[in-house]
Amino acid sequence: MSGLHNHTHSDTDDHSHPQSPKWGSRLVAVMVMNLIVPAIQVYGGIISGSMALISDALHNLSDFTAVLISYVALRLGRRGPSMSQTFGYRRAEILAALLNVGLLYGIAMYMAIEAGKRLSAPQAIDGETVIWVALAAVVGNILSTVLLRGGAKDNVNMRSAFLHMLVDSLVSMGVLVMGVIWLYRPWYWLDPLISWGIVVLVLFSGWDIIKESVRVLMNAAPPSIDLKAIQREVESVDGVMEVHHLHVWTLDSKSVALTAHILVPDQMLGQVDTMADRIRTLLAERFHIDHPVLQFETRPYEETALLCCRP
Repeated sequence: MSGLHNHTHSDTDDHSHPQSPKWGSRLVAVMVMNLIVPAIQVYGGIISGSMALISDALHNLSDFTAVLISYVALRLGRRGPSMSQTFGYRRAEILAALLNVGLLYGIAMYMAIEAGKRLSAPQAIDGETVIWVALAAVVGNILSTVLLRGGAKDNVNMRSAFLHMLVDSLVSMGVLVMGVIWLYRPWYWLDPLISWGIVVLVLFSGWDIIKESVRVLMNAAPPSIDLKAIQREVESVDGVMEVHHLHVWTLDSKSVALTAHILVPDQMLGQVDTMADRIRTLLAERFHIDHPVLQFETRPYEETALLCCRP
């Protein structure tokens, strides 16, 4: 029975992980708004002379591309496994999240450069026009943020789209406040300074998504999982002699996979199946691992380290 392979799943395991259709329709609604709002902002920025308003428009226009990427990734993520993509396309959403943050960072760098140019040569700005245009942008961005808020709780792709819209809302509010100030004070140097503040906010807010996405793509173990604790718990199951060559990684934003070699006494196959069920339940309940692959062995392996040392 050496080398017996047992592939088990938790009762809640779902290979396809279908996303709720409402997120697709909400992304479409957000895309439409992110075409209308930038058009208004560009027009208002030109007639008012506000670089911050035009930068905000470019930022909002980039969000159209960002949300489009998220929508395509969401559709791909619904596709099941195939002969060439045995895990399906669930990581398309992780790639989309990275691409979205990269796009956001690129726009932030552009805003920083343009703000530097404007700081050296401040220009007069029509505060009243800025107020009305920024107000329209605030309403559109807040509505988009609300539409995406629910999906941001457990999906890194939706969270990146939500982040885009949240940052846009803050940007538009900042421009609105500046418009009010410019009605009473000619402090046009605030235009580039607020833009720089927005850049810092963008860089800071995108960092966690970058870290999480890279961790998933590098097959890293989830931060909340202790491999030693898994070893102790599995070895405490009656009949398990040893656990080695343990691997744990994240398949996508929610699903966690595990492979392990488990040394057991020589016995009937049916008894191993019962033991596998107990281990599967333990992994699901204690560690939220929903895709365990267990290899049972009756003879000690040549290398019994917890982690596989093979290159």
